[in-house]
Amino acid sequence: MRTKVKVAVSLVLFFLLMPAFIRAQVKTGAEDVDAYFSLLMGKNIGVVANNASVVRNVNVVDFLLKEGFAVKRIFSPEHGFRSSADAGQAVHDTLDPATGIQIRSLYGAKKKPAPADLAGLDMVVFDIQDVGVRFYTYISTLAYVMEACAESKIPVIILDRPNPNGFYVDGPVLEKEYTSFVGLHPVPVVYGMTIGEYACMVNGEGWLKNKVRCNLRVIRLGNYTHDSLCSLPVKPSPNLPGINAVYLYPSLCFFEGTIISVGRGTVFPFEAIGHPGWNSQTFSFTPHRNSGGSLHPPYEGQECRGMDLRRYFPDHPEMRGKIILTWLIEAFNDFKADSAFFTPYFNKLAGNSTLQQQIKQGKSEKQIRESWRIGLDKFRKIRAKYLLYEGSR
Repeated sequence: MRTKVKVAVSLVLFFLLMPAFIRAQVKTGAEDVDAYFSLLMGKNIGVVANNASVVRNVNVVDFLLKEGFAVKRIFSPEHGFRSSADAGQAVHDTLDPATGIQIRSLYGAKKKPAPADLAGLDMVVFDIQDVGVRFYTYISTLAYVMEACAESKIPVIILDRPNPNGFYVDGPVLEKEYTSFVGLHPVPVVYGMTIGEYACMVNGEGWLKNKVRCNLRVIRLGNYTHDSLCSLPVKPSPNLPGINAVYLYPSLCFFEGTIISVGRGTVFPFEAIGHPGWNSQTFSFTPHRNSGGSLHPPYEGQECRGMDLRRYFPDHPEMRGKIILTWLIEAFNDFKADSAFFTPYFNKLAGNSTLQQQIKQGKSEKQIRESWRIGLDKFRKIRAKYLLYEGSR
């Protein structure tokens, strides 16, 4: 009974503490067929999509084919098109067994479509569910698709989708020398934009190679603001199983650049952290191959002790809307005798070398967050020019 009361109180707090949030049903760009069907008529189409690109309970490719449109090529990002490839696992060109359409991988031998990949296409449709975090690679795929299409003079239509982390902006802004596929642009870790808005910013700020401009059209969301509470009907990638993991992802992904596991190889990836040698912790989990979509998870078969965060945001709704560094600082303090705590990947995720230095110097979370302020203020001014929806400005 006490547990049920605690859950009930948490749910009440979740809604009472955020009265501005709109709880309406969001209409995706893909559902607004009146806005884009006429643009596709008579065109040979390429589609950038994955298994979360769902409209009316079917994949967007199947939906367009059923409506009689000529889908000639599919482009797949990290994790593949219909499959669930592990994070970082190369995805190869193949044929879609359901339709026989060529699938060109944008997460294998190349990350940008080659001119031959676009040959014969009149238009490219981009329909990917983003989670609004810089190191989530779908926005890098977006930029490379826009760049390739601009160079080949092929228009791009983005079927916009809601950003579940679209209600805030936070984290260090990426410095140019740390540019990589997990951070292409000078934006903070959490940028508070839908993928359609992000595309407009990339285009408008001249961030494509040689400052080319993509012939871009965004099919807007209906009934959406940046204060909307958004649930995702399909998990956006194999290791983000639910909305709590999506909210934790901006904070926990930093651990991917350390010796700490984020629960890959369990049924709760990005909802727990742990390490076989974390003796001060009592919660434990053991990663296994292929559990949660992980082919070779860190510490496979080893018991890891750490923190269980599966109830974090349901129990602490007031903590939504910012990156949490407490866990990272605590983990470092417990392992700082281990010179290998940080891996070279950490600075790529952070987008700078400063965050690692600050943690090693014993800076508090408050001090670290204050160092982000000027960069965030500058970014908010850029962001404001490209917002298509109200709220959280």
